Amino acid sequence: MADGLPHLDRYDSAILRALSEDGRMSVTELARRIGLTKTPIQARVKRLEEIGVIAGYRAVLNPIRMGLAHVAFVEVRLSDTREAALQAFNKAVRGVPEIEECHMMAASFDYLMKVRTADINDFRRILGERISSLPHVASTSTFVAMEAVKETGL
Repeated sequence: MADGLPHLDRYDSAILRALSEDGRMSVTELARRIGLTKTPIQARVKRLEEIGVIAGYRAVLNPIRMGLAHVAFVEVRLSDTREAALQAFNKAVRGVPEIEECHMMAASFDYLMKVRTADINDFRRILGERISSLPHVASTSTFVAMEAVKETGL
């Protein structure tokens, strides 16, 4: 870990791949798949959790089955990009559940958001009432996704 990153061998990588596909996999099944016994598998998983490579476990939800099939990407330009303004914007974004992702960009705009809603009318309402009223928003540009070709958590 000389560069601050943990060393991951082929067993660690195989464990991570397997758990990313099925986080509820039993240690017995994981050991069978990887080709090690349960004790070293348990030790490796514990180490991967302790060093933060495995940050947690969660259920992967299907947004379409939840009635949230509309995805739009929104470019946001701020009127003020000093640190206090950025922090105020970041904090406010975290309070809008429809904003699935928000990334600060090195681009001609300041942030890129992934917004998920039920339909275009719901998106229009969220854009007008929530996103446009976030601190320091000067302008937005929207791109509506027609199809998700690839979506992964990693």
